[in-house]
Amino acid sequence: MDLYKSSRKEIGAYGESAAVKYLQQHDFQVLDRNVTYKIGELDIVAQKDDILHIVEVKSIACNEFPGMQDNGVNVFNPVENLHTLKIRQVVRTGKWHVAACAWVGEWQVDGITVLIRRSDGVARVRYFPHIV
Repeated sequence: MDLYKSSRKEIGAYGESAAVKYLQQHDFQVLDRNVTYKIGELDIVAQKDDILHIVEVKSIACNEFPGMQDNGVNVFNPVENLHTLKIRQVVRTGKWHVAACAWVGEWQVDGITVLIRRSDGVARVRYFPHIV
């Protein structure tokens, strides 16, 4: 798989798919993806045990994984996009979703970063539970 000509949207979708696979491998039940409300979008809504997880996914394509150089330039770290303002927006949208689906019980906002190697599509997924 060659991702050199993929758009940001395609890289994002690929990263979300890798995140879903990761969650499923770790006993999460993925309930929904790309849930949109007028105030924002939720990338993944999942459940594990009795907890609803609102998961924000940040993906980036790179030539090599961190620790290596990407054409002589340091590789961008997608965790940098899990900043306070973005997390607040996800929490606000999560509250809308919890109310809309009449969820009764515990819920939390999690983060996932995905680094995708352009040459072969290998993804490195990192999960950050309860980022708020």
